[in-house]
Amino acid sequence: MSHFVRASKYRHVYVDAPKVESTFTNIPTSSTSGEQNYIKGNTKYAAVAVQGGGGPFTILPYDKPGRFERNVPVIAGHTGAVLDFDFNPFHEQLVASCSEDCTIKIWGIPDGGVTETITESLVDLGGHQRKVTLLRFHPTANNILASVGADQLIKLWDIEKACEVNCLGGHEGLIQDIVWDYMGANYATTCKDKSMRICDARAATVSTVIPNAHEGARSTKLTYLGSKDKLLSVGFTRQSQRQFKIWDPRNTSAEIKKVDIDQAAGVIMPFYDDDTNLLYLAGKGDGNIRYYEFVDENPFCFAISEYRSTVAAKGMAMVPKRGLNIMQCETARLLKLTTSSVEPLSFMVPRKSDAFQDDLFPPTQSGTASLSADQWLSGIDRPPVLLDLRPGAKAPVAPSIIGSAAPAIGLKKAAPSSAASTVTAPVLESELSAALARILLLEKVIKDNGLRVP
Repeated sequence: MSHFVRASKYRHVYVDAPKVESTFTNIPTSSTSGEQNYIKGNTKYAAVAVQGGGGPFTILPYDKPGRFERNVPVIAGHTGAVLDFDFNPFHEQLVASCSEDCTIKIWGIPDGGVTETITESLVDLGGHQRKVTLLRFHPTANNILASVGADQLIKLWDIEKACEVNCLGGHEGLIQDIVWDYMGANYATTCKDKSMRICDARAATVSTVIPNAHEGARSTKLTYLGSKDKLLSVGFTRQSQRQFKIWDPRNTSAEIKKVDIDQAAGVIMPFYDDDTNLLYLAGKGDGNIRYYEFVDENPFCFAISEYRSTVAAKGMAMVPKRGLNIMQCETARLLKLTTSSVEPLSFMVPRKSDAFQDDLFPPTQSGTASLSADQWLSGIDRPPVLLDLRPGAKAPVAPSIIGSAAPAIGLKKAAPSSAASTVTAPVLESELSAALARILLLEKVIKDNGLRVP
């Protein structure tokens, strides 16, 4: 009897077990619990909340793993425990944090990492009446940040102007998750009332409500399936079985696919890679990570494999594709937070050739904003700016961003140069991020001394 084997480039994806020399150990992680993932990462750093006064969290440079010393400098400017944080996707040196003290703060990371404890933030945002639980930066517009509070409100902020853009109410319970769609026109939320909502981000209105998306009482998490324009939810059945569902946002009368996973208690954190169409499911309190490949037609997804570990995960974060070792065919990296360590889990595709594998690494999100905050608020939508990962490829050219950070802070446009194509995108991003963080810090110092910023 013959069996049909589906062709897939990712059928043999495996996890390169974390090596001791690449692991962060002895981290006194915060005991605060909530809906957050407890760890976030960009191409250079990971952020983890730690124990101590002032709601501290630490910034871990990937190139300096090892034992966490007790006197390591941290970021500590809140008066309550930090609940969530998010790196600005377009400025590697900027990170936002939120806390039980009801505030949101924007911090500048010095080039080279945090070398002394930072207590003064660049921007303070206040408006929530109860603790702020979740933060999500906009995927394409510069300096737009969404925050979720225990007051059941979702607020959008322009962090460059330090002002609230709009506020959405209407949730009838604790908001459990919030995710932006591919171009950032909408965001979706889940709530303790078991309803899933799709919201118009600019109008601050709920456009679609999916009642009883998952029947179980435990938390439901979300991720958009990138450019496929589909939404995936991970929750529980009435019998506490874990499951995920795929939804078409244009017709939410019923899910288009349902997959039962297993019988376990841990809330699952989903991570979707739009470049490879792979979904990674990691459970809180689990040692396992399941991964699935998605296609455009029924049955929509196929189970690929599962990574098993006896060490339970407290939280998980995905590193942007620009931060991976592409010449070693590393197609994804998840940062696994345990009770006292951070382990990088590298997902590899075995290839015999040492050459760049363009079928595994299509153009990916570049870390360059497609829009300014003002352009997005005016109603313009644009897809993410993409970057060719091929070694030696030219840096991406972003669309004209009226009122973006660069013109606002007076940076002059460089003259064309024949050598420009030899400057790589990560180098340009690092230099720009460091300059912007430095400028924001100087502006704050000027304001604190009663002077006017021109």
